[in-house]
Amino acid sequence: MLLPTSLVGSYAQPDWLIDREALAGRFPPRTRMQELWRVPEQYLEQAWDDATVYAIAEQERAGLDIITDGEMRRESYSNRFATALDGVDLDNHGTALDRSGEPVPVPRVSGEIRRRHAVQVRDVEFLREHASPEKKIKITVPGPFTMSQQAQDDYYGDGEALSLAYAAAVNEEIKDLFAAGADVVQLDEPYMQARPDKARAYGLKALERALEGVTGTTALHICFGYAHLIHERPEGYSFLPELSGSDVQQISIETAQSHLDTAVLETLPGKTIILGVLDLSTHEVESPEVVADRIRRALPHIDKERVIIAPDCGLKYLPREVAFGKMKAMADGAAIVRAELA
Repeated sequence: MLLPTSLVGSYAQPDWLIDREALAGRFPPRTRMQELWRVPEQYLEQAWDDATVYAIAEQERAGLDIITDGEMRRESYSNRFATALDGVDLDNHGTALDRSGEPVPVPRVSGEIRRRHAVQVRDVEFLREHASPEKKIKITVPGPFTMSQQAQDDYYGDGEALSLAYAAAVNEEIKDLFAAGADVVQLDEPYMQARPDKARAYGLKALERALEGVTGTTALHICFGYAHLIHERPEGYSFLPELSGSDVQQISIETAQSHLDTAVLETLPGKTIILGVLDLSTHEVESPEVVADRIRRALPHIDKERVIIAPDCGLKYLPREVAFGKMKAMADGAAIVRAELA
């Protein structure tokens, strides 16, 4: 179908599940923060399942075509996977600068990074079981370059070596996620935008390693950071055309809040674009016609067959009613343009 709709990854988590006020009052956790969960540990797995069923149902109620698990089990997009690996000292955290320049607690790499077991396979199996059978499903994993930038390296002593070690672990995970039933696996790589020089130096090499031997449909999300936390938007991407030669098939970008010049899409020939059309810096719910206008802005620069409609970024920090309203407006706006193109 033309202009299928999807979340980038996360959906608003219920207040009964996680302390949203505490979550919103800090940068996304890089280390584990169990104290954020409101549910006692012995009931947490069941609570995550119930919240995931809710997130799936809300996406389908809004009319989305590609369904995610809403990342209900995660404190942040990256820390659940990053702290499940061997080689990370969970008892003695490190420190690194966030993309805002603030020092934050991060995983401390004290040994060889290895994946000891699959981290998100059950997430995919659960998603496939509860999403409608005709719906495609997508799961996200943190990208190796971004994880390397969100860690204190006390073992490798070399950014490229660390990034490639993370890439090997991500590669194993991606293959298992496809085997479990994922239709799309998305790597979240916001730090390619935040640190473009390092991304050029070795981030693309790490991406290539992460996708080695992978045969399913892969996506990469690159953004300017959560609008709730990073308020200023640059006029354009500092790292985007470089992805044109990568093996990833879909590129997820934001255009709504930044008013991105969509002519940049012409630098990504052959890639499917996951087009961000929801401004997450405001709780105002867009009208479907506003969403339709944002979609129309892109179409002169890309084949309509290569566009997926999505928010700018994850909906994690939005109130539930706002998240649903925006998601529904997105689906309805896509339907308007789809009818025009039919």
